[in-house]
Amino acid sequence: MKPSLVTNAIATQIARRAFLGRGVSGLGLLALNQLLAANSNKGPTGADKWRGVVQPLHFPQKAKRVIFLYQAGGPSHLETFDSKPKLAAMHGKGMPESFTKGEQIAQLQGKPLICYGPQWGFKKFGKSGQEICELFPEMGSVADDICIVRSMWGEQINHDPAHTLMNTGAIQAGRPSMGSWLLYGLGADSEDLPGFVVLVSSGRGGQMQPIAARQWSAGLLPSKFQGVKLNSIGDPVLHIQTPAGISDALQKDSIDAINALNRAQHGVTKDPEVLTRIAQYEMAFKMQTSVPGLVDMSKEPAKVLEAYGANPGDGSYASNCLLARRLAERGVRFIQLYHRDWDHHGGVKSNIKLKAEEVDKPTAALIRDLKQRGMLDDTLIVWGGEFGRTPMSQGGDGRDHHIKGFSFMMAGGGIKGGVTHGATDDLGYAAVENPVSVHDFHATMLYLLGVDHKRLTVKFQGLDARLTGISGTVVKDILA
Repeated sequence: MKPSLVTNAIATQIARRAFLGRGVSGLGLLALNQLLAANSNKGPTGADKWRGVVQPLHFPQKAKRVIFLYQAGGPSHLETFDSKPKLAAMHGKGMPESFTKGEQIAQLQGKPLICYGPQWGFKKFGKSGQEICELFPEMGSVADDICIVRSMWGEQINHDPAHTLMNTGAIQAGRPSMGSWLLYGLGADSEDLPGFVVLVSSGRGGQMQPIAARQWSAGLLPSKFQGVKLNSIGDPVLHIQTPAGISDALQKDSIDAINALNRAQHGVTKDPEVLTRIAQYEMAFKMQTSVPGLVDMSKEPAKVLEAYGANPGDGSYASNCLLARRLAERGVRFIQLYHRDWDHHGGVKSNIKLKAEEVDKPTAALIRDLKQRGMLDDTLIVWGGEFGRTPMSQGGDGRDHHIKGFSFMMAGGGIKGGVTHGATDDLGYAAVENPVSVHDFHATMLYLLGVDHKRLTVKFQGLDARLTGISGTVVKDILA
């Protein structure tokens, strides 16, 4: 099939004389693109490589990429990073009404609220003496490389809207995810992999909350900026293997022909989504070669697999952490790992132990591995969920959703190591010292990537849409 052929549906929209004129010039451009492809930033079908709209960068860039270790379901700060001796002393006693009166407390309505102390002890780790729950000794072993933010707060108390706020900076669906904003603003470094990749894992010890694909949507941006989810088990991408009997040359000819039709359609409609289809066909063709090599762990040394606790192909958080490092090495801009089952309305003591067994070792291994390879300095690592958990219960053994105060861990990419920023009150209820909002976190992340959050905008319905909405302040105290 020749690239000069067009469908009747397109041809009928173009006058004969205009069609001939555009067709001849189009063929010339296609031929020229084929000749120049090897020495340009264009792929085999002539699609431009997206370089981002932030040129030049607004600030000196500290981080080139982000790995967000997203603990979906809301990990309890009281059994991870926020030691509360006074809450422990008040365990089983009534929660002072001064903390909760008139507050939004999700499912804890209409019953006596009982203080529920930390279920595990805390230890000091590293030269910095950071206090971390005893269940996370491996993360404690890198305490001097990490920053613990104990004063995060959010606005949405239920999972789905809280995910939406954390991922898009907005409470309404349809806004671009943070990975999409980064790809739009900075472009992609990888030639043969998507610039924004999502991995999902689940384990033991909590309720399985669903993760909707809209959490990595491009929203009002062109869809080429949306995240690409790789499967953790089986083929990472459906139909990634070339069909039997189809050669690479034949497949490339087919893609060239399809993209020629798409260009002809774009010439008529000027629809940017047509250009997205062109880019997606080209990327899919490249991924047929790059993705199998990406997920092939056979050349990883046994000591690396052991360090992560990874058994490649098992779909675990540990294997996804190792895969995240490989994606970072290959230039992927934003890598997001969702690890589910952190919703501990009951059995928090036993369930948090199970989660720690899943995430402690691989999280620390990822930090050490990147540091050893000289990549930690320009890779921002974030560990946290959509909110925290309450310091009280209704007489049971679990914790409810909580937005007034929770913890994040950050490392690398311009973040100061060995420091703890902010604090919640004595009972771990609300952020009272140096509070950090979701928009503050987004503004800080963008700053480390060299972007002014107030200037990365897109016109939408007459207004400038941005990741940080109408607020957001860079948290400079945690910057190296």
